[in-house]
Amino acid sequence: MYLDDVRDFALSLDPEIDECFPFGPETFVYKTSGKIFLLMAFDDVDLRLNLKCNPDRAEELRERYPAIIPGYHMNKKHWNTVIMDGSLGPDLIRELIHHSFELVHKKPSKRKI
Repeated sequence: MYLDDVRDFALSLDPEIDECFPFGPETFVYKTSGKIFLLMAFDDVDLRLNLKCNPDRAEELRERYPAIIPGYHMNKKHWNTVIMDGSLGPDLIRELIHHSFELVHKKPSKRKI
């Protein structure tokens, strides 16, 4: 997946997702319900994604995939950095983005009648 693919998928998750650049033009930030679920940055080598993750799952992913490491500049218990070096398939990347989105997205509360 490339930058445009990640961007398009992230924005497709909800019509009210906010895309912003609070850390400069090289870091894309995606928010839902006012909370960050994806940071996407590029350097001279690879695109990198910071994604929120369930702590147990975060550890499992880091052990299984060398391209998934503790979150760069984030709470390492709850965030992973995904190095987009081509070693991870697009389905896994989309699933990880969706998982991050689900962890922070506020669902409408059910009103009692």
